[in-house]
Amino acid sequence: MTKMLKRVLQDVLSEEENEQLISAFDQIGDIIVVRIPDSLVSKKQIIGKTLLEQVSTANSVFYQSSPVEGDFRTRKLEVIAGEDKTQTEYKENGCRFIVDVEKAFFSPRLSTERERIAGLVKDGEVIINMFGGVGMFSLLAAKNTSCTVYNIDLNPVAAQLCKENVQINKLKGKVISLNGDATEVINEQLVGKADRVLMLLPERSDEFLDSALNGLKDKGIIHYYSHMHADKKQDAGKLSEEHFMSVNKTNAEIITSRNVRPVGPRFYQTVVDVKISKN
Repeated sequence: MTKMLKRVLQDVLSEEENEQLISAFDQIGDIIVVRIPDSLVSKKQIIGKTLLEQVSTANSVFYQSSPVEGDFRTRKLEVIAGEDKTQTEYKENGCRFIVDVEKAFFSPRLSTERERIAGLVKDGEVIINMFGGVGMFSLLAAKNTSCTVYNIDLNPVAAQLCKENVQINKLKGKVISLNGDATEVINEQLVGKADRVLMLLPERSDEFLDSALNGLKDKGIIHYYSHMHADKKQDAGKLSEEHFMSVNKTNAEIITSRNVRPVGPRFYQTVVDVKISKN
């Protein structure tokens, strides 16, 4: 997508300016979100106008003016072309999702990992998705499997969108949207209930590991996401396994680990799949 962005903008930016584009753009439904380096912010309007003209399925272009931050994992966006609306419909693997690209966390770059997790879920499982957002992982897991997923999110906008997405995809009763702090919800409602726990907050997984363990049954599986620095990409998974074992206090068996995506120079989002024995 970075190459595509440079190609689209090659006629409106100089060669030197084009080389400064270090990030790709994301298209979510009919909305484009683009990161622009500080050196090119003065040209954000022409960048937005050009993207809107070149991408026929887009109706809005937003400049991402802040990183994803805060407990709600949201970002600041500024419209630079097209309609000033942040809600759109996104489709993935047979499911439809209403998302708000500014008011609730969402990443189209996790589609491969969402498909992988959905393929692991078995009939009859109970799953806790601790930081479930608008329900992407949860609904895809429940779409073709007879399971129950508790989708927890602190952000009330995300929790409400998840409820709407459950209705749209006719998964009422299979995906339950819960608005609240994951630790509090698990301790009050879900202790020892889950066959599988998703920990999709990689920058804070260590902080919430005890809560994930509290929600898990004996022989249950945790999908533990983290951000790892690695000089070599192929080493990131192994380093994430070592990190998990260093913070875990239970009897754990590593099933597998993998790189999910790069998140910066020599930094990778990783996941470790772990079976936990409590007895």
